Amino acid sequence: MAITKSAKKAHRAGLRKKVFNDARKKAVSAAMKGARSAKKGDVAAIALVYKAIDKAAKRGLMTKNTAARRKAKVAKLLSTK
Repeated sequence: MAITKSAKKAHRAGLRKKVFNDARKKAVSAAMKGARSAKKGDVAAIALVYKAIDKAAKRGLMTKNTAARRKAKVAKLLSTK
């Protein structure tokens, strides 16, 4: 358990950030789920997933390579070729 004043404050900040991080992770997973049920060539579904993944990567929830890999997976899944 946190003892010093600064450690207690950091713990509170971490709990607040956790709420936003969990929401962002849930948005990515919901978008991926929607993409799996979307039709081939659905541009709106691709855009939605890309947006969620990019925001998560920008906020540090996943690395750039993980984001790129997931975007490639979605593109392959929904491509018309």
